[in-house]
Amino acid sequence: MPSTTVPDRHPETADRSSRPTPGSGSAGDRFRKTGPTGSRPTAPGFRPDIEGLRAVAVLAVLAFHAELPGLTGGFVGVDIFFVISGYLITGLLIREAATTGRIRLGEFFSRRARRLLPSAAVVLGATALAAAWLTVPLRRTDLEYDVLAAALSTANWRFVSQQTDYLAAGRDPSPLLHFWSLAVEEQFYLFWGPLLALIVFAVLRTSRRGRAVRSAVFAVTALLTLGSFLLALHWTHTSVSLAYLGTPSRAWQFGVGALLALTPWHRLRGLSLIRLLSGWAGATALVCCVVRYDGATPYPGYAALVPTLATAAVILAGTGGADTTDGATAYGVGRILSGRVPRAIGRLSYTLYLWHWPVLVLAEARLGTLGWPARAALTAASALPALATMRWVEQPLRRSRTVSEFPRRGLALGIAAVVLPVVLALVVGTGTMNLLASAPAFDPKGLPPGAADGRSLLLRTGTPLEDGPPVPGAVQARKDFPPDGACEVAPTATTSPPCLFGATASPDRIVLLGDSHAGQWFSPLLGIAAQRGWALQELVKQGCPLPQLTVRNPQLGRTYTECDTWRADSLSRLRQGPKPRLVVVASLNRYTDDQQLLAAAWEKTLSPLRTLGVPIVYIQDTPIPGTDIPACVSGHTKDPEACAFDRAAAQWPDPLAASIAAGRLPGVRAVEVNSVLCPGAGATCPAVLERILLYRDDAHLTNVAATVLAPRLERLLTEAGGLPDHDAVPSGRWTELLRDDFEGPAGSRPSASKWQYDLGTCYPGCPAAQWGTGEIETMTDSTDNVRLDGKGALEIVPRLRNGRWSSGRIESKRSDYAPPPGGVLRIEASIALPDVTGPAAAGYWPAFWTLGSGLRNGYTGWPAIGELDIMENVNGRDSVFGTMHCGTLQGGPCKEPQGLGSGDRSCPDCRTGFHSYAVEVDLTAGAEQVRWYLDGREYHKVTAAQMDPKTWDDAVHHGLFLILNVAVGGNLPAALGAPAGPATEPGHPMRVQYVSVSARGAARS
Repeated sequence: MPSTTVPDRHPETADRSSRPTPGSGSAGDRFRKTGPTGSRPTAPGFRPDIEGLRAVAVLAVLAFHAELPGLTGGFVGVDIFFVISGYLITGLLIREAATTGRIRLGEFFSRRARRLLPSAAVVLGATALAAAWLTVPLRRTDLEYDVLAAALSTANWRFVSQQTDYLAAGRDPSPLLHFWSLAVEEQFYLFWGPLLALIVFAVLRTSRRGRAVRSAVFAVTALLTLGSFLLALHWTHTSVSLAYLGTPSRAWQFGVGALLALTPWHRLRGLSLIRLLSGWAGATALVCCVVRYDGATPYPGYAALVPTLATAAVILAGTGGADTTDGATAYGVGRILSGRVPRAIGRLSYTLYLWHWPVLVLAEARLGTLGWPARAALTAASALPALATMRWVEQPLRRSRTVSEFPRRGLALGIAAVVLPVVLALVVGTGTMNLLASAPAFDPKGLPPGAADGRSLLLRTGTPLEDGPPVPGAVQARKDFPPDGACEVAPTATTSPPCLFGATASPDRIVLLGDSHAGQWFSPLLGIAAQRGWALQELVKQGCPLPQLTVRNPQLGRTYTECDTWRADSLSRLRQGPKPRLVVVASLNRYTDDQQLLAAAWEKTLSPLRTLGVPIVYIQDTPIPGTDIPACVSGHTKDPEACAFDRAAAQWPDPLAASIAAGRLPGVRAVEVNSVLCPGAGATCPAVLERILLYRDDAHLTNVAATVLAPRLERLLTEAGGLPDHDAVPSGRWTELLRDDFEGPAGSRPSASKWQYDLGTCYPGCPAAQWGTGEIETMTDSTDNVRLDGKGALEIVPRLRNGRWSSGRIESKRSDYAPPPGGVLRIEASIALPDVTGPAAAGYWPAFWTLGSGLRNGYTGWPAIGELDIMENVNGRDSVFGTMHCGTLQGGPCKEPQGLGSGDRSCPDCRTGFHSYAVEVDLTAGAEQVRWYLDGREYHKVTAAQMDPKTWDDAVHHGLFLILNVAVGGNLPAALGAPAGPATEPGHPMRVQYVSVSARGAARS
């Protein structure tokens, strides 16, 4: 199971005492002293079939951990052990109470201590020492804390805290993870013994009848068992780690065994057939659980009822009356369980359980991930230290008269077994912490700035980062989270708090939306927003896919309904709240490996986002190392190349990026930094790059790495049209936002960072065929149609091949060109029109124009969104004109479909030379207007007073993107008397010398 899920399910031992209880009662309260035919005599109270049942439990768990095919439900062995413990311990205490009138807690805890703790202390000590040799320092440090928790019988709560913390996921499993169940048992003993002693004391003070004690204990046990089971059901649906590892949610399984011990089955006669069937039914159910259950089974929950009740049925089958030579004994499952081999394994079960998991985990720490044959071999090999521990530690101390003579000696032995591993852990852990602490601290302010472009992570100019250990250090990397407080909401949350950062009073804001892979970009986006005086709003939820997928959450252990609720709430908040300037989305891209399903799920999320009419930029998912990078680096500070990870496994196909590149999601742009994080084309990706430790765990960037990527991210967002240049537009003077002089070799393409192609005969989704104007050409990205001429000009050339026309149409990458509040935006180009006239020019339609940014979100809403035709010319005429389109499709304040046009402006030499064409959108208070210029002279104007305020606002109060194209044919050339025909001559380009966009802020009074 991945370490981010519930810890592997392990069994734990129960009390198995062959030593008779002093003063044990009548024959009716004891079991027979002899086992099956041929077996050696056994002590009173001993159940050989239960010893064999322990073998079933431990073998199931060992097979599960060895990952033997077909035995995916072996974790139910833990349930078997818990029921056995509840049965034996309760029976032991009740018999003592019935025969002596009290429960001697000192003797009880002394037996538990010398039975369980010395062997555990040996394993803890050996594991701590082996880990110091086999594991890397950071993992070693984690282990020493595990040793402390295991020795103090609180391991289950330590692992609960780790497994319920999404941000702590991604670490390798602890060699002591299996001690959680021992902790549960010991906590049960600490609670159960005193509780029964108190009940016995209270009952016997008012009643002298032993039967009253049993009845009172039964009533309390039934009540606690029911309460614990209901709590387990609740936690199974809210926190599977808490349900699985928590003592309160496991107590009911001890309670089932206790109720079985408190019920006088042995006094009931004539139940031979029932006991026979009960035993075989229970055994069959256990086998089915081992084979049918797996990691996806909601557990413990209702599913745990089956192995729990099945174990009780097997125990019940061996609970006979005075005559146990009946058919239930001769043909029952107990006869098999009482065999020599099962009993031998059962005697070894406790130490075998203690040893097998550290052997597996430490071997993989040294050798890497192993297949099931190797894991099975290692599991079998763990029987050797298990036998040694049983032979020379467990049995001698249990049987020692010196230790067992006085309870305080057993308790002293138990205390020593706790103290020794604690001291050892402190000694080894202190040395490891000193080693890790010796790494010099780092100051992020002293790091060189990140590079904005190129292949380098850090800027090469200025003070270089000198040689040394990685920064941040391994310990620091583990804690190097984005400083966003509680805004990366936990799995149980269904809404995000306001989470506004930076200039929170600003009307402009960037929204960061997604899961923790979006959250890792918090720091760079906060810096980018702060530079512009904007706010940053974070809507991020742990482990929640932003695409509309229904997934299972490993922390909750069930369908992640909170994610679906949170996603819907976040999208609703964005639709209903103030419009942001930019939405940045990111998400882990491996919630499913079904690429079509993932692409469709993204479309469901992005569709409502695109209706906002704002730029949406998707940051492609960063590489996933799949291993604990800080832990690895802590052991390879001088050669971090050893921590490089497989490129192919780290970078999955990205269907959303592919859809965006194919133009299937208008209004959404994709950017990536993976070419820097995983440079080149080798087989691996680095864990440390230019001394920067890139990952804080097995999947997320360190905050340092994200911060040094901020300049690059800013450039990418700007080029994608998501951000204006960060330089504020000053008042009273022009600031250039775009300039392209089309420098480059002949035949090359225009800058991909500034321009993008429109392809085919309509926008994606084809909201209007033939570009909505009846054109006959197909737009391409071929350099036959769009190219640089090598002399400082762009050429857009219509072509005719095989009776089919083609041409070029390019748009600015950015769609946020807008005047600052109260300021002016100027868009200008120097253009030479196609040098063709007469019949040869029929159908030629060159244009330089703009559309409102909202059209990129589906390309619908024309003409209300606004269109400014800065320059149009048709059919090679000696004139040009400018037009504003707005309002409604027919008529309205903008007189559509003709628009508010200038009419022909004479320009007889516009075909033979370059002329400047410009438009200014002026939002100066009291004089809102759009003006058209030819060679610097105004020749047309549209003012806000010519239409209602809403139509004006819809047309100009938003970002714009630019378009350059040469159409062939269409409604307008035909209306002016010269549709494209046989005489139309291809190959005459429109040439563009430069394009510029400038803005001027409002003048200060």
